[in-house]
Amino acid sequence: MLIQASNLSYSYDYPLFTNVSFSLDSSETLAIVGVSGSGKSTLMHNLATFLKPHTGEVKLLDLSVYELSEKKLNRLRRYDVGIVFQSHYLFKGLSARENIDISAILSLQKVDSILLERLGIADLMEQKVTHLSGGQQQRVSIARMLSKKPKIIFADEPTGNLDAKTASEVMDVLFEYVKDKSAALVLVTHDTALAKRCDSVYELKNQTLAKLV
Repeated sequence: MLIQASNLSYSYDYPLFTNVSFSLDSSETLAIVGVSGSGKSTLMHNLATFLKPHTGEVKLLDLSVYELSEKKLNRLRRYDVGIVFQSHYLFKGLSARENIDISAILSLQKVDSILLERLGIADLMEQKVTHLSGGQQQRVSIARMLSKKPKIIFADEPTGNLDAKTASEVMDVLFEYVKDKSAALVLVTHDTALAKRCDSVYELKNQTLAKLV
């Protein structure tokens, strides 16, 4: 299994979710839907190694991530896990190309020019990211993530800043990547049509993650 969540629970002043469990193997995609405030993004942070759950275990590539040393955890994040958030987290003083090159260099990979073309950003590479629109920055963020060729992708509302046509094209790239590279994708989205493109759909509601499809 590439991803295995077992009995995850998390609370703030109130319980967000309890006993969340699921698994995902290579070439599989999973969507998590739910109303705002249901805990979807917090669950994503638990899975993506940024926020330790209060109970339960997260395994990525059969490694119990919250038992790893910081060195091994950083290595897992650098080489094997790709993350896309609605906020782009780009290096604002750099060009689009420099942002993508940094990720590729750190993970010892080469930037795929065909990927840049498919995402519609090949002609934007020399521009500072601060000169790009929100949608263009999001596509640069996705290119940066894919350039490291991760085995696992976590995407939190990755198309929120994109128009419908561009969103569909970007998700085509992500879904094809998962199948071609035998990767796995966990997608958090409010878009029910997009969620239905995944192999399975779960809803986070009333502190429980329930499978819909």
